[in-house]
Amino acid sequence: MVFFSALTSRLNGAKATNHFTVFHRFGHSTTPAAIATTAVDETFGSISPSLSPEDRNKFLAKLLSNCNSLARVRRIHGDIFRSRILDQNRIAFLWNNIMRSYVRHDSPLDAIQVYLGMVRSNVSPDRYSFPIVIKAAVQSHDLPMGKQFHSVAVKLGFVGDEFCESGFITLYCKSGKLGDARKLFDENPERKLGSWNAFIAGLNQAARGNEAVRMFVEMKRNGFEPDDFTMVSVTSACGSLGNLSLAFQLHKCVLEAKSEEKSDIMMMNSLIDMYGKCGRMDLASQVFDEMLERNVVSWTSMIMGYAAHGETEEALGCFRRMRESGVRPNNVTFVGVLSACVHGGLVEEGRVYFDMMKSEFGLEPGLLHYGCVVDLLSRDGRLEEAKEVVEGMPMKANVVVLGCLMGGCEKFGDVEMAEWVARRMVELEPWNDGVYVVLANVYAFRGMWSEVERVRKMMKTTNVAKIPAYSFATSSF
Repeated sequence: MVFFSALTSRLNGAKATNHFTVFHRFGHSTTPAAIATTAVDETFGSISPSLSPEDRNKFLAKLLSNCNSLARVRRIHGDIFRSRILDQNRIAFLWNNIMRSYVRHDSPLDAIQVYLGMVRSNVSPDRYSFPIVIKAAVQSHDLPMGKQFHSVAVKLGFVGDEFCESGFITLYCKSGKLGDARKLFDENPERKLGSWNAFIAGLNQAARGNEAVRMFVEMKRNGFEPDDFTMVSVTSACGSLGNLSLAFQLHKCVLEAKSEEKSDIMMMNSLIDMYGKCGRMDLASQVFDEMLERNVVSWTSMIMGYAAHGETEEALGCFRRMRESGVRPNNVTFVGVLSACVHGGLVEEGRVYFDMMKSEFGLEPGLLHYGCVVDLLSRDGRLEEAKEVVEGMPMKANVVVLGCLMGGCEKFGDVEMAEWVARRMVELEPWNDGVYVVLANVYAFRGMWSEVERVRKMMKTTNVAKIPAYSFATSSF
């Protein structure tokens, strides 16, 4: 049961108990005393005594926004708590900035705890408080908590606010409750652009590209002009559909949405990604070359595009130019680089890039990176080495990683390895028909027809049937 009495006590006028509470559901143990113990004095040493409370709060808000680590946020929070500034000014401004800093550093439970402390201190949340705690609920994947925030927002009259409404739409979309998100969207006849953006983004993230595009068209018909957030979502939806004719139309919309006061790098990156997914790397390259400013996403989108289309030399060349330009790659960049090595069969180069992640850039390889290495080794017939990678991974291999090794077994007819992989894949997904089909193929490759028959009988016994493949034709090209 979520310990959420702070919300109800605030709404029912119950007496507040203390500044903070422990969030029992997650076993969160950070307390004010612990924060204050690790606090540093330099935070307040730079504040002039002549500053008014309003200027002091702005100064502290700036300090929080400039924090480059979670530890720094906690130290400043400790100073603020120890000085009892939050007791002197019973407004939500400074509370909101503390919560926002925790959310920005991916510490949603800390943000929620601060919110509970604010409510218990009889400080009413405002229209800026709810978008922050909603995002914290999204980060912690807690829909029930998000619904409780929704209830509080309704009671306080903030649910129709643009920022709150878009936040709740995002919450329901990311929780897979698209029906609830649509209901909330339809309830407000005076919805703003932010609500449209939230719902279009939610549809896109739920792999409903066609619906996202239709919602974009409906938005335009209702007289709304898209901004950069709208265009990023709808171009991503177009890329997932692979509709080139639609891509040309959206490119024009992107140019119309560009603003001189705001950087267009986010929209340009989305165009690169869109054209890459539509199979036109020449157009993606053209957009890239015309950009006055490029960031890691720009380079990564090009590398991923080239890798997806098997253009290994172009992908690795782009990575080389990226490093020469002084742009630091991230984890996604290396997924693209390793994928390019897989498509090009560059085993040794792939291992060099995999080692480079940690040795040169201090990046910890994730499941996707290990999956690429397993795929790379499996395609080259180095099945024992691939098995060693699977067993040495710091995380448990999923069916995708194991499937890469299974593909190598099928290619080279390694029965013993195929049986080892199949046992683990069946443990993870007993309903997966692909495991049985590939295992039967490996037996057939070696002429073990009795084993093939045994696998097919096993499929019938467990009611696992092979799903027929299908193709889809489009006239957009």
